[in-house]
Amino acid sequence: MKGKGVFICVEGLDGCGKTTQTKLLVRRLREKGYDAVYTAEPSRGKIGKFIKKYCLHGKKRVSSVVEALLFAADRYEHVENEIIPALNEEKLVVSDRYVYSSLAYQGAAGLDLKWIEKINEHAIRPDLAIFVDVEPEIVIHRLKPNKSVMENLETQRKVREVYMKFVEKGELVKIDGNKSKKEVADGILKVVLRFLEKRVKKP
Repeated sequence: MKGKGVFICVEGLDGCGKTTQTKLLVRRLREKGYDAVYTAEPSRGKIGKFIKKYCLHGKKRVSSVVEALLFAADRYEHVENEIIPALNEEKLVVSDRYVYSSLAYQGAAGLDLKWIEKINEHAIRPDLAIFVDVEPEIVIHRLKPNKSVMENLETQRKVREVYMKFVEKGELVKIDGNKSKKEVADGILKVVLRFLEKRVKKP
């Protein structure tokens, strides 16, 4: 069961600045008095470590079905071992990637989105999901030489297309990631604080 805390996830293409912005958001929320905690996917668990070593940085990309199942398994452990316990302590949990990453990346690889949602039924719904939007052509230039098997222009273009479908459905709040680091951070914080204020006002 989900506790009384708040669960927020931050999504985006590789190289969009998402991790930097997620950590910055947690720090700024703490400065404002919120008991905020940072977490990320792949998780720190055994499956998450396996994914990082053998899937993301292997010589070639594994089957998208295997990817989806591994990420779903890692997410189950992440939810059970990290997210729910923190929410039960009424913390504000901010995750660097969550279920939308599976939908975007494995969906872009051709898997049926409904099937991906099915194997992620255990994944609790975030209270707020944010998408840091940066053009694929821009993020590719930002990536390090030892980039993962998913960090190529064709993949990132397809991934963004899937993310944008969820933006259009109202499930993801889009933030323009092309602005300066501070402007992006201010934009994210504004969205989060507005959401938290509305949540407190609810009867």
